[in-house]
Amino acid sequence: MQSAPDHAQPESTSPAIDPAGMRVIWLLIVAAFVAILNETTMGIAIPHLNEDLGLAPELGQWLTSAFMLTMAVVIPVTGFLLQRFTTRQMFLAAMTLFSLGTLLALIAPGFPTLLAGRIVQASGTAILMPLLMTTIMNVIPAHSRGRMMGRVGLVISLAPALGPTLAGLVLDNLHWRWIFGLVLPIALAALAIGARWMLNLGETRQTPIDILSIPLAALGFGGLVFGLTQFGSEGEGSSSAVAGGVSLAVSLIALALFVWRQLVLVREDRALLDLRVFQSRNYAVAVGLMTLIALAMFGTLTLLPLFLQDVVGVSAVQAGLVVLPGSIAMGLLGPVIGRIYDRVGPRPLIIPATLAVLVALATYSQLPATSPLWVFMAVQMVLSVGLAASFTPLFSASLGSLPRRLYSHGSAMLNTLQQVGGAAGVALLVAVYSSAVHAGEADGVPIEIAGVEGADTAFMIAAGFAVLAAIGAWFIVRPEEEVDETVSDQVQADAETPGAPAGVASVD
Repeated sequence: MQSAPDHAQPESTSPAIDPAGMRVIWLLIVAAFVAILNETTMGIAIPHLNEDLGLAPELGQWLTSAFMLTMAVVIPVTGFLLQRFTTRQMFLAAMTLFSLGTLLALIAPGFPTLLAGRIVQASGTAILMPLLMTTIMNVIPAHSRGRMMGRVGLVISLAPALGPTLAGLVLDNLHWRWIFGLVLPIALAALAIGARWMLNLGETRQTPIDILSIPLAALGFGGLVFGLTQFGSEGEGSSSAVAGGVSLAVSLIALALFVWRQLVLVREDRALLDLRVFQSRNYAVAVGLMTLIALAMFGTLTLLPLFLQDVVGVSAVQAGLVVLPGSIAMGLLGPVIGRIYDRVGPRPLIIPATLAVLVALATYSQLPATSPLWVFMAVQMVLSVGLAASFTPLFSASLGSLPRRLYSHGSAMLNTLQQVGGAAGVALLVAVYSSAVHAGEADGVPIEIAGVEGADTAFMIAAGFAVLAAIGAWFIVRPEEEVDETVSDQVQADAETPGAPAGVASVD
């Protein structure tokens, strides 16, 4: 082991939260929020970009697809990078990349430069979430991690909800370049503050990088996301289906080789992505549940507005307003759920949460298109509360079940599978819906009928995955480290309370 240089802070074993470490975490939270907010602004802007730059729709769509692909390629590598480089180095690299990509997009004279800017932006964004989660695990005592992971849930939930709305306001009143023009000063400010205040937390390891693992990870995870997005493209033709099938086949071969390579390298403790994280049953189950939850979340957030516009006949703004309250509630509930988690552990939250997700998706599958919009909004609120009560416990219970040396690899794997789950959810639900609509068009069936059948089937499939999540929720337990700290804290509190029996403690 080699200690981190340049203002490195020793790892604290105190139950108190280090103020310097908290400043680092808050800086990372703000940076991650801005980066994810930017990630979700582009979907609504693509029609404006297509018109302004003279792009074909399938070409403009690459501004979002390339971002997702880059995230899928870079995130698996962060497990190694977060051990090899210091917190300060990783943060400055991430924000430099994000700021540079934003600048390129702002001044882009045409599509190639704009696409390059989005790819560079994604490279920085991919680093921030694993860095944030790994830092929380290293800095925050086990008994307080829930409320800090709740802030991570806020970033994941609230930023995607606000991104499209803010982009719509900008596009209605300003040029599309202002989407990047408003983000750039905030990114530069975060970079400047980080250059001044960011500290090094934890330790680094001088492990050589395995060059062969990088292209295997890129082909495996990147190809998987690309293949799924091809199947999920609305109105896809046979060429998209063929491209998606080939991509998935190549990705599965690459992933098999990647796994084999990591199992060989782990014997020498130099794996790019340490798969020993799955030796923890609690981590493996929690990550599996997170993948299912991401599938339901991103699939529904994509399909529901599409259904509302195509079949119910509302405007894009009205469709967005149906989803917005639930998404905001999901973000704001994150810290509250975190505090509850610190008191009661994961199972009392995850079991009712997954049941709420199941009920909401099953309701969507039976909801008539003639239902008032407030009914859709209410169901979405139930779904959002279920998602909010799932994210924080799964983040905390999964990473808290790993030894400290595997935090970075566990965070990288968790974020990677969350991306894959989200892409799979969008691909599956939209593909089922679109297939029904196109089949109806070919048979002369109105979209008001074919769309309802397609959406009902899609939501029922999503509900089926929610059943698996509801079953898996019973197998999540509180990490031993959190239990030990809870017992220790209770014993100390009892000892300090006059008249309390010595050494008596209760654990939920």
